[in-house]
Amino acid sequence: MPMAPARNHADTLRGATRLAVVATTGITTVVEEMHTRLSPPGWKLLVPFAYAPIRGIAELVGFGIDRVLRELQPHLGDTTAPTGESAALIAALNGVVGDYLEESRNPLAIVMDARVPDGAPKSGRLLVLVHGSCMNDLQWHRRGHDHGEALARELGMTPVYIRYNSGRHISTNGRELAELLSRVVAEFPVPVEEISLLGHSMGGLVCRSACQVAEASNAPWRGKLRRLLCLGSPHHGSYLERGGNIADALLGATSYSAPIGRLARIRSAGVTDLRFGAISDEDWTSRDRFAWNRDAVRHVPLPKDVACFAIAGTTTGVLTAKLASDGLVAVDSALGRHTRVSRAIGFPEENCFVAPDTGHLDLLSRDVVYQQLRTFLAR
Repeated sequence: MPMAPARNHADTLRGATRLAVVATTGITTVVEEMHTRLSPPGWKLLVPFAYAPIRGIAELVGFGIDRVLRELQPHLGDTTAPTGESAALIAALNGVVGDYLEESRNPLAIVMDARVPDGAPKSGRLLVLVHGSCMNDLQWHRRGHDHGEALARELGMTPVYIRYNSGRHISTNGRELAELLSRVVAEFPVPVEEISLLGHSMGGLVCRSACQVAEASNAPWRGKLRRLLCLGSPHHGSYLERGGNIADALLGATSYSAPIGRLARIRSAGVTDLRFGAISDEDWTSRDRFAWNRDAVRHVPLPKDVACFAIAGTTTGVLTAKLASDGLVAVDSALGRHTRVSRAIGFPEENCFVAPDTGHLDLLSRDVVYQQLRTFLAR
Protein backbone atom coordinates (compact mmCIF):
# COMPACT_ATOMS: atom_id res chain seq x y z
CA MET A 1 0.00 0.00 0.00
CA PRO A 2 1.36 3.52 -0.86
CA MET A 3 3.06 5.15 2.07
CA ALA A 4 4.74 8.49 2.72
CA PRO A 5 8.20 8.59 1.04
CA ALA A 6 11.33 9.45 3.00
CA ARG A 7 12.78 12.89 2.35
CA ASN A 8 16.54 13.53 2.24
CA HIS A 9 17.81 16.44 4.35
CA ALA A 10 19.84 17.75 1.40
CA ASP A 11 16.75 17.73 -0.84
CA THR A 12 14.87 19.87 1.67
CA LEU A 13 17.71 22.37 1.89
CA ARG A 14 18.13 22.46 -1.89
CA GLY A 15 14.43 23.08 -2.33
CA ALA A 16 14.46 25.94 0.15
CA THR A 17 17.53 27.47 -1.50
CA ARG A 18 15.97 27.37 -4.96
CA LEU A 19 12.79 28.98 -3.66
CA ALA A 20 14.78 31.74 -1.93
CA VAL A 21 16.70 32.50 -5.14
CA VAL A 22 13.49 32.66 -7.17
CA ALA A 23 11.90 34.97 -4.59
CA THR A 24 14.95 37.26 -4.57
CA THR A 25 15.19 37.53 -8.35
CA GLY A 26 11.43 37.90 -8.69
CA ILE A 27 11.20 40.78 -6.21
CA THR A 28 14.23 42.39 -7.85
CA THR A 29 12.47 42.28 -11.22
CA VAL A 30 9.32 43.88 -9.79
CA VAL A 31 11.28 46.69 -8.13
CA GLU A 32 13.31 47.23 -11.31
CA GLU A 33 10.15 47.50 -13.39
CA MET A 34 8.64 50.05 -10.99
CA HIS A 35 11.90 52.03 -10.96
CA THR A 36 11.93 52.05 -14.77
CA ARG A 37 8.37 53.32 -15.02
CA LEU A 38 8.96 56.09 -12.47
CA SER A 39 12.39 57.24 -13.72
CA PRO A 40 12.88 60.24 -16.05
CA PRO A 41 13.43 59.24 -19.71
CA GLY A 42 17.18 59.80 -19.54
CA TRP A 43 17.62 57.46 -16.58
CA LYS A 44 15.52 54.55 -17.86
CA LEU A 45 18.42 53.05 -19.80
CA LEU A 46 20.59 52.93 -16.67
CA VAL A 47 18.12 51.07 -14.46
CA PRO A 48 18.88 47.55 -15.84
CA PHE A 49 22.59 48.01 -15.09
CA ALA A 50 21.77 48.63 -11.42
CA TYR A 51 19.59 45.53 -10.94
CA ALA A 52 21.29 42.95 -13.18
CA PRO A 53 24.16 42.34 -10.68
CA ILE A 54 21.66 41.62 -7.89
CA ARG A 55 19.98 38.90 -9.92
CA GLY A 56 23.30 37.53 -11.07
CA ILE A 57 24.72 37.25 -7.55
CA ALA A 58 21.57 35.59 -6.22
CA GLU A 59 21.58 33.00 -9.02
CA LEU A 60 25.32 32.36 -8.63
CA VAL A 61 25.02 31.83 -4.88
CA GLY A 62 22.01 29.57 -5.37
CA PHE A 63 23.86 27.50 -7.98
CA GLY A 64 26.83 27.09 -5.65
CA ILE A 65 24.74 26.00 -2.68
CA ASP A 66 22.71 23.60 -4.83
CA ARG A 67 25.90 21.97 -6.12
CA VAL A 68 27.40 21.58 -2.64
CA LEU A 69 24.19 20.04 -1.27
CA ARG A 70 24.02 17.66 -4.21
CA GLU A 71 27.52 16.42 -3.32
CA LEU A 72 26.59 16.06 0.35
CA GLN A 73 23.29 14.28 -0.33
CA PRO A 74 24.65 10.70 -0.04
CA HIS A 75 26.17 11.53 3.35
CA LEU A 76 23.16 13.27 4.93
CA GLY A 77 20.91 10.23 4.69
CA ASP A 78 17.14 9.91 4.53
CA THR A 79 14.80 11.04 7.23
CA THR A 80 11.19 10.11 7.74
CA ALA A 81 8.43 12.23 6.24
CA PRO A 82 8.39 15.74 7.81
CA THR A 83 6.43 16.08 11.01
CA GLY A 84 5.09 18.87 13.18
CA GLU A 85 6.03 22.45 12.31
CA SER A 86 8.30 21.50 9.39
CA ALA A 87 5.50 19.49 7.75
CA ALA A 88 3.04 22.35 8.30
CA LEU A 89 5.46 24.85 6.72
CA ILE A 90 6.06 22.65 3.68
CA ALA A 91 2.31 22.10 3.31
CA ALA A 92 1.66 25.86 3.47
CA LEU A 93 4.33 26.52 0.82
CA ASN A 94 2.75 23.90 -1.41
CA GLY A 95 -0.65 25.51 -0.95
CA VAL A 96 0.63 28.91 -2.06
CA VAL A 97 3.12 27.97 -4.80
CA GLY A 98 2.80 24.20 -5.09
CA ASP A 99 2.14 24.26 -8.84
CA TYR A 100 5.40 26.16 -9.36
CA LEU A 101 7.28 23.78 -7.06
CA GLU A 102 6.08 20.83 -9.11
CA GLU A 103 6.77 22.45 -12.50
CA SER A 104 10.30 23.46 -11.42
CA ARG A 105 10.90 20.00 -9.90
CA ASN A 106 11.65 21.56 -6.55
CA PRO A 107 12.31 18.89 -3.88
CA LEU A 108 9.83 20.68 -1.59
CA ALA A 109 6.90 19.73 -3.85
CA ILE A 110 4.64 17.24 -2.05
CA VAL A 111 3.91 13.96 -3.80
CA MET A 112 0.47 12.48 -3.15
CA ASP A 113 0.48 9.43 -0.91
CA ALA A 114 -1.70 7.51 1.55
CA ARG A 115 -0.98 6.70 5.18
CA VAL A 116 -2.57 4.22 7.57
CA PRO A 117 -1.49 4.91 11.20
CA ASP A 118 0.50 2.23 12.98
CA GLY A 119 -1.80 0.09 15.06
CA ALA A 120 -4.96 1.07 13.17
CA PRO A 121 -7.45 -1.80 12.74
CA LYS A 122 -7.28 -3.44 9.31
CA SER A 123 -10.97 -3.38 8.57
CA GLY A 124 -12.60 -3.81 5.17
CA ARG A 125 -14.39 -0.50 5.80
CA LEU A 126 -12.12 2.39 4.82
CA LEU A 127 -12.52 6.00 5.90
CA VAL A 128 -10.41 8.10 3.52
CA LEU A 129 -9.57 11.55 4.92
CA VAL A 130 -8.50 14.33 2.54
CA HIS A 131 -7.16 17.55 4.11
CA GLY A 132 -7.71 21.15 3.01
CA SER A 133 -5.64 23.81 1.27
CA CYS A 134 -2.20 24.62 2.74
CA MET A 135 -2.54 21.69 5.16
CA ASN A 136 -1.35 18.10 5.43
CA ASP A 137 -2.54 14.72 6.67
CA LEU A 138 -1.11 15.28 10.16
CA GLN A 139 -3.28 18.32 10.74
CA TRP A 140 -6.44 16.29 11.16
CA HIS A 141 -5.12 16.08 14.72
CA ARG A 142 -6.19 19.33 16.37
CA ARG A 143 -6.53 20.21 20.04
CA GLY A 144 -6.10 16.62 21.14
CA HIS A 145 -8.72 15.24 18.75
CA ASP A 146 -8.60 13.47 15.39
CA HIS A 147 -11.87 12.72 13.59
CA GLY A 148 -10.26 9.80 11.78
CA GLU A 149 -8.88 8.10 14.87
CA ALA A 150 -12.08 8.62 16.86
CA LEU A 151 -14.39 7.39 14.10
CA ALA A 152 -12.19 4.37 13.47
CA ARG A 153 -12.28 3.50 17.15
CA GLU A 154 -16.05 3.85 17.53
CA LEU A 155 -17.23 2.53 14.18
CA GLY A 156 -14.58 -0.09 13.43
CA MET A 157 -13.27 1.62 10.29
CA THR A 158 -9.70 1.93 9.03
CA PRO A 159 -8.58 5.55 8.59
CA VAL A 160 -6.57 6.24 5.43
CA TYR A 161 -5.00 9.71 5.45
CA ILE A 162 -4.20 11.33 2.11
CA ARG A 163 -1.40 13.88 1.71
CA TYR A 164 -1.28 15.99 -1.48
CA ASN A 165 0.09 19.18 -3.00
CA SER A 166 -2.84 21.59 -2.58
CA GLY A 167 -1.24 24.16 -4.89
CA ARG A 168 -2.03 22.04 -7.96
CA HIS A 169 -5.35 22.27 -9.76
CA ILE A 170 -8.15 20.55 -7.85
CA SER A 171 -8.99 18.41 -10.87
CA THR A 172 -5.33 17.31 -11.16
CA ASN A 173 -5.38 16.16 -7.54
CA GLY A 174 -8.79 14.57 -8.06
CA ARG A 175 -7.52 12.52 -10.97
CA GLU A 176 -4.46 11.39 -9.00
CA LEU A 177 -6.59 10.56 -5.95
CA ALA A 178 -8.81 8.35 -8.11
CA GLU A 179 -5.73 6.46 -9.31
CA LEU A 180 -4.28 6.23 -5.80
CA LEU A 181 -7.49 4.78 -4.36
CA SER A 182 -7.45 2.06 -7.02
CA ARG A 183 -3.96 1.08 -5.82
CA VAL A 184 -5.02 1.26 -2.16
CA VAL A 185 -7.91 -1.14 -2.79
CA ALA A 186 -5.68 -3.50 -4.77
CA GLU A 187 -2.89 -3.54 -2.16
CA PHE A 188 -4.88 -3.40 1.07
CA PRO A 189 -4.11 -6.42 3.30
CA VAL A 190 -7.80 -7.37 3.68
CA PRO A 191 -10.60 -7.23 1.08
CA VAL A 192 -12.14 -3.77 0.94
CA GLU A 193 -15.89 -3.91 1.41
CA GLU A 194 -16.82 -0.23 1.46
CA ILE A 195 -15.27 3.25 1.27
CA SER A 196 -16.31 6.54 2.84
CA LEU A 197 -14.66 9.79 1.75
CA LEU A 198 -14.27 12.65 4.25
CA GLY A 199 -12.87 15.91 2.87
CA HIS A 200 -12.18 19.09 4.81
CA SER A 201 -12.35 22.40 2.89
CA MET A 202 -10.59 21.95 -0.49
CA GLY A 203 -10.40 18.24 0.34
CA GLY A 204 -14.14 17.90 -0.23
CA LEU A 205 -13.74 19.33 -3.74
CA VAL A 206 -10.84 16.97 -4.45
CA CYS A 207 -13.07 14.08 -3.36
CA ARG A 208 -15.87 15.19 -5.68
CA SER A 209 -13.39 15.53 -8.53
CA ALA A 210 -12.02 12.04 -7.84
CA CYS A 211 -15.57 10.62 -7.92
CA GLN A 212 -16.13 12.26 -11.30
CA VAL A 213 -12.94 10.69 -12.68
CA ALA A 214 -13.74 7.28 -11.16
CA GLU A 215 -17.20 7.22 -12.77
CA ALA A 216 -15.79 8.15 -16.18
CA SER A 217 -12.98 5.56 -15.97
CA ASN A 218 -15.02 2.84 -14.22
CA ALA A 219 -12.41 2.66 -11.46
CA PRO A 220 -12.67 -0.48 -9.29
CA TRP A 221 -13.09 1.45 -6.03
CA ARG A 222 -16.07 3.47 -7.29
CA GLY A 223 -18.48 0.56 -6.77
CA LYS A 224 -17.35 0.33 -3.15
CA LEU A 225 -18.01 4.01 -2.38
CA ARG A 226 -20.89 4.36 0.08
CA ARG A 227 -20.60 7.86 1.58
CA LEU A 228 -19.15 11.27 0.75
CA LEU A 229 -18.84 13.78 3.61
CA CYS A 230 -17.76 17.36 2.95
CA LEU A 231 -16.61 19.45 5.89
CA GLY A 232 -16.61 23.20 5.25
CA SER A 233 -15.96 22.71 1.52
CA PRO A 234 -16.42 25.77 -0.75
CA HIS A 235 -18.56 24.08 -3.40
CA HIS A 236 -19.41 27.47 -4.92
CA GLY A 237 -16.09 29.08 -4.08
CA SER A 238 -14.63 31.34 -1.42
CA TYR A 239 -15.15 35.09 -1.27
CA LEU A 240 -11.52 35.52 -0.16
CA GLU A 241 -10.19 34.30 -3.52
CA ARG A 242 -12.76 36.45 -5.33
CA GLY A 243 -11.39 39.40 -3.37
CA GLY A 244 -7.89 38.46 -4.50
CA ASN A 245 -9.10 38.36 -8.10
CA ILE A 246 -10.59 41.86 -7.75
CA ALA A 247 -7.35 43.19 -6.23
CA ASP A 248 -5.41 41.63 -9.08
CA ALA A 249 -7.61 43.38 -11.66
CA LEU A 250 -7.43 46.75 -9.91
CA LEU A 251 -3.64 46.68 -9.53
CA GLY A 252 -3.29 45.93 -13.22
CA ALA A 253 -5.45 48.88 -14.21
CA THR A 254 -2.56 51.38 -14.46
CA SER A 255 0.99 51.06 -15.75
CA TYR A 256 2.41 52.27 -12.43
CA SER A 257 0.64 49.70 -10.25
CA ALA A 258 1.02 46.85 -12.74
CA PRO A 259 4.38 45.66 -11.32
CA ILE A 260 2.79 45.34 -7.85
CA GLY A 261 -0.09 43.51 -9.49
CA ARG A 262 2.37 40.80 -10.45
CA LEU A 263 2.85 40.07 -6.75
CA ALA A 264 -0.90 39.50 -6.43
CA ARG A 265 -0.50 36.69 -8.97
CA ILE A 266 1.68 34.67 -6.64
CA ARG A 267 -1.28 32.40 -6.04
CA SER A 268 -1.26 28.75 -6.96
CA ALA A 269 -3.63 27.03 -9.35
CA GLY A 270 -5.28 25.39 -6.36
CA VAL A 271 -6.01 28.77 -4.78
CA THR A 272 -7.52 30.28 -7.95
CA ASP A 273 -9.68 27.15 -8.36
CA LEU A 274 -11.29 28.11 -5.05
CA ARG A 275 -12.73 31.30 -6.58
CA PHE A 276 -15.83 29.47 -7.79
CA GLY A 277 -15.14 25.85 -6.77
CA ALA A 278 -13.65 24.54 -10.03
CA ILE A 279 -13.21 20.76 -9.94
CA SER A 280 -13.02 19.87 -13.67
CA ASP A 281 -10.19 20.24 -16.19
CA GLU A 282 -12.54 22.20 -18.45
CA ASP A 283 -12.73 24.95 -15.84
CA TRP A 284 -9.10 25.98 -16.37
CA THR A 285 -7.79 24.44 -19.60
CA SER A 286 -6.93 27.16 -22.17
CA ARG A 287 -8.12 29.89 -19.80
CA ASP A 288 -6.28 32.70 -18.00
CA ARG A 289 -6.90 31.76 -14.39
CA PHE A 290 -6.16 35.32 -13.23
CA ALA A 291 -8.60 36.97 -15.64
CA TRP A 292 -11.64 38.68 -14.13
CA ASN A 293 -14.70 36.54 -14.88
CA ARG A 294 -18.03 35.37 -13.59
CA ASP A 295 -18.94 32.00 -12.15
CA ALA A 296 -18.82 29.76 -15.22
CA VAL A 297 -17.48 26.52 -13.76
CA ARG A 298 -18.90 23.26 -15.03
CA HIS A 299 -21.76 21.96 -12.90
CA VAL A 300 -20.82 18.54 -11.51
CA PRO A 301 -23.59 16.61 -9.75
CA LEU A 302 -22.97 14.51 -6.66
CA PRO A 303 -21.97 10.88 -7.29
CA LYS A 304 -24.89 8.55 -7.92
CA ASP A 305 -25.95 5.88 -5.44
CA VAL A 306 -23.79 7.46 -2.73
CA ALA A 307 -25.03 9.01 0.51
CA CYS A 308 -23.68 12.59 0.40
CA PHE A 309 -23.44 14.86 3.44
CA ALA A 310 -22.36 18.47 3.99
CA ILE A 311 -21.35 20.18 7.23
CA ALA A 312 -20.82 23.94 7.54
CA GLY A 313 -19.62 26.13 10.36
CA THR A 314 -20.68 29.65 11.28
CA THR A 315 -19.03 32.19 13.53
CA THR A 316 -21.93 34.66 13.33
CA GLY A 317 -24.49 32.72 15.32
CA VAL A 318 -27.07 33.53 12.63
CA LEU A 319 -27.74 30.35 10.70
CA THR A 320 -30.06 31.79 8.06
CA ALA A 321 -28.20 34.98 7.17
CA LYS A 322 -26.80 35.06 3.63
CA LEU A 323 -23.45 36.29 4.94
CA ALA A 324 -23.10 33.55 7.56
CA SER A 325 -19.75 31.80 7.28
CA ASP A 326 -17.04 30.00 9.22
CA GLY A 327 -14.66 32.88 8.54
CA LEU A 328 -13.43 31.44 5.23
CA VAL A 329 -16.36 29.64 3.61
CA ALA A 330 -19.95 30.85 3.46
CA VAL A 331 -22.60 28.50 4.84
CA ASP A 332 -24.49 28.43 1.54
CA SER A 333 -21.30 27.51 -0.33
CA ALA A 334 -20.45 24.75 2.16
CA LEU A 335 -23.96 23.29 1.84
CA GLY A 336 -23.91 23.56 -1.95
CA ARG A 337 -26.82 26.00 -2.12
CA HIS A 338 -27.13 28.43 -5.02
CA THR A 339 -29.55 31.17 -6.04
CA ARG A 340 -30.06 29.29 -9.31
CA VAL A 341 -31.60 25.88 -8.73
CA SER A 342 -29.72 24.43 -11.69
CA ARG A 343 -26.39 25.25 -10.01
CA ALA A 344 -27.25 23.79 -6.59
CA ILE A 345 -25.03 20.82 -5.70
CA GLY A 346 -27.97 18.81 -4.40
CA PHE A 347 -27.21 17.72 -0.85
CA PRO A 348 -30.49 16.52 0.70
CA GLU A 349 -31.58 18.87 3.48
CA GLU A 350 -31.63 16.03 5.99
CA ASN A 351 -27.96 15.39 5.12
CA CYS A 352 -26.88 18.97 5.91
CA PHE A 353 -25.74 20.35 9.24
CA VAL A 354 -24.57 23.77 10.44
CA ALA A 355 -22.34 23.92 13.52
CA PRO A 356 -22.88 27.19 15.42
CA ASP A 357 -19.97 29.23 16.78
CA THR A 358 -17.52 27.14 14.76
CA GLY A 359 -14.66 28.54 12.68
CA HIS A 360 -13.18 26.89 9.61
CA LEU A 361 -10.41 25.05 11.48
CA ASP A 362 -12.67 24.40 14.47
CA LEU A 363 -14.58 22.01 12.21
CA LEU A 364 -11.67 19.63 12.83
CA SER A 365 -11.98 19.59 16.60
CA ARG A 366 -15.49 20.58 17.80
CA ASP A 367 -17.36 17.72 19.49
CA VAL A 368 -20.67 18.80 17.94
CA VAL A 369 -19.11 18.31 14.50
CA TYR A 370 -17.67 14.93 15.44
CA GLN A 371 -21.00 13.69 16.77
CA GLN A 372 -22.70 14.70 13.54
CA LEU A 373 -20.05 12.94 11.44
CA ARG A 374 -20.54 9.84 13.57
CA THR A 375 -24.32 10.02 13.05
CA PHE A 376 -23.95 10.40 9.29
CA LEU A 377 -21.47 7.51 9.02
CA ALA A 378 -23.61 5.23 11.19
CA ARG A 379 -26.69 5.60 9.00
